[in-house]
Amino acid sequence: MTPHHRAPDDQDEPALLRDQFRQLLRYRSLLACGVAVGLLGGGYLALGGDDTYTATGEVLVRSAISDPFAAGSTADKGINIGSERQTAVSDTVGTLAAGTLLKAGDDVTARKLLTGLQVTNPPNTLTLRFSYTAATPEQARARAEALAGAYLAHRKARTEESIRNMSDGYRAQLRPLEEKRDLLEDQIGAGAEDDVSSARANIIVSISELSRKISELKALDTTPGYLNKKPVAPTSPTGPGLPLLLGLGGVVGLALGLLLSWVRLVFDPAVRSTRELVRSLGAPLLGTLPRERAAAGSLLAIGRGTSRLAEEYRAVAFRLAYDPSFAENRRLLVTAPRGDNTAAAAAAANLAAAFAEMGRDVLLVEADLRTPSLARDLGSGSHEVRPPRWAAEDGGGWPAGGRTNVDVPGSGAFALIPGTTVDNVPRALTSPPVGRIVAEADRTGNVVIVLAPPVLSYADAVALVDRVEGVMIVCDPREVHRSDLERIREIIGASGGAVLGALLHPGRRRLRRAERRAKPTRRRGGGGSGPTAEPDAPEITGDPTETLGLRAFTQPAARR
Repeated sequence: MTPHHRAPDDQDEPALLRDQFRQLLRYRSLLACGVAVGLLGGGYLALGGDDTYTATGEVLVRSAISDPFAAGSTADKGINIGSERQTAVSDTVGTLAAGTLLKAGDDVTARKLLTGLQVTNPPNTLTLRFSYTAATPEQARARAEALAGAYLAHRKARTEESIRNMSDGYRAQLRPLEEKRDLLEDQIGAGAEDDVSSARANIIVSISELSRKISELKALDTTPGYLNKKPVAPTSPTGPGLPLLLGLGGVVGLALGLLLSWVRLVFDPAVRSTRELVRSLGAPLLGTLPRERAAAGSLLAIGRGTSRLAEEYRAVAFRLAYDPSFAENRRLLVTAPRGDNTAAAAAAANLAAAFAEMGRDVLLVEADLRTPSLARDLGSGSHEVRPPRWAAEDGGGWPAGGRTNVDVPGSGAFALIPGTTVDNVPRALTSPPVGRIVAEADRTGNVVIVLAPPVLSYADAVALVDRVEGVMIVCDPREVHRSDLERIREIIGASGGAVLGALLHPGRRRLRRAERRAKPTRRRGGGGSGPTAEPDAPEITGDPTETLGLRAFTQPAARR
């Protein structure tokens, strides 16, 4: 069978583009600000400026010609339309038009008059389009018509002046020839010879040629052009209008927002996508917890009924149970990168409940000896049980001092060794009783989950890695940095452990605000039950190709 080759995800350009677009959409406030600025700018341009009106007239330029109906004669002979366009916006034309407007009562200077004029030439034509913009429709019409008429008058005067100059030149040449002709006629009358008659004939020919040229110049049609389109007063203001300006402003504002988002994305040290998280941590994404309001006084989502949060914890537990790296040792160290360890504690407790629901004997060890709070957060569902026989031989200190059985309604129970405050945390974590407790995972069907403080805040988690090889990182993708994940991977790898994966939670800030809004309702209700869970859409959706797939259950791996 022909093997199927799949391009790596890093080289999948559509996937990369979708990923980058999703990253830009994380900064919705910048996008909204950009669109708002664009709309305000478009509205200001549409409503803040004065209305202007534009009148347009078209002039067909033609050159002087002797017989416009003769075969082969063209009206564009000797016309440079670019030069004519420059002439149309010259000060000479402006002065002529200003004089014409002054007679009509419009007192305007030539320089100010030319500021509203725009002369264009449609391609492949001899047409000049005079467009004039003014404050009123009638003013725009009158000034456009005056400028077009001034251009035609100036061009006609220039043509007539050229004809007059050429005629004067020909007459200047003709005058000495006529004097010489008269002199030769006097000599012929006195009986001159034949050479005198020949010279007289040549002079007469030259005089005839010059006279013909003068006659042709006088016969030229000096019409400079035609006003094909007479300017009329516009009926509506010039400009794109409010709807179009608002649309353009919105588009420009969106582009500005995308640019600001891209700049913010470039300088953002936080993890920008699940793909980048997986690459930085060197481990798959185990799951993404949905945003859900927790019940008051309850840390466990499993056992409180059906919810998306409980189902996600169950899915993570199944993925770990059928992962070869975890199935070989059945030991799991749950920790956070830095800061608050509440999400890691909730994940450890719910994973313990999920494994208990699967029929495993679960032991949850709270190795957070600096701020122990897991037993208190689990509430009234726990009760003490007799510690193992070897615990009496170790003096009754932590972790041999006590063991609690936590009941999960409808799911079973798991054992908990709560953390206590000790004088020397590193010595307590590396003591022989800890090794004996972790070794309980070697029994068939047992699972040991250890909750450790944030790995980058304290060295407690690193001290346990040599005994609990599998590590799960619980983090908020909006707060953890790429450098933190890379450092965690290096620390755990150097300590002899392996990162099994990452579990993402949506953050605590919005949940705390929701809880604060719900507190007055509970007081008015006379101490009733807490608010029901209201699941919301998860903030980050993991890529299914980056998680551990569910596999068919096989015989458990050999126990050590």
